[in-house]
Amino acid sequence: MAENTNIEFEKVLSVCRELFGKKLRDYGASWRIMRPESLTDQIFIKAKRIRTLETGAENMVGEDINSELIGIVNYGLIALTQLELGYADACDIDADRAMELYDKQAKQALELMKKKNHDYNEAWRGMRTTSYTDLILTKIWRTKQIEELKGQTLVSEGVDANYMDMINYAVFGLIKNGVANE
Repeated sequence: MAENTNIEFEKVLSVCRELFGKKLRDYGASWRIMRPESLTDQIFIKAKRIRTLETGAENMVGEDINSELIGIVNYGLIALTQLELGYADACDIDADRAMELYDKQAKQALELMKKKNHDYNEAWRGMRTTSYTDLILTKIWRTKQIEELKGQTLVSEGVDANYMDMINYAVFGLIKNGVANE
């Protein structure tokens, strides 16, 4: 089962990467100006929208849950890049460099997913997809608190670990929603 799961992880990340590349072509690396706190808020907006859709609210925009989950993955990877590089005052990298940075963070996220999946013995498969949304929202609130504390925690993991978990839960949701089988 783990081998199939690893293939599903890779497939979902490939779908996310494809959309990231298309948006990069359209917008350039405009995300370079975003501070990590703004990226946390962007992920928050997407997770809240998913929760709204899950609770049966009318979908007036037309985008579905999977597109929002892909957004969480991509913004999470961008946030990890911004934590590493710091934000810029302008688009200071070209598309090739942006893709390199994306791939670096995606590779690290993938490796962590594989390790956690091994240790937790695929427990995520028994969870409801709505739980992934709630866990992402919890990670967002934790991240906001850590950001308010300027990263000074007593015993908790940092902002980067929370972004990784958000990515992880979003990937689980995308797999459970069938994206890995498309």
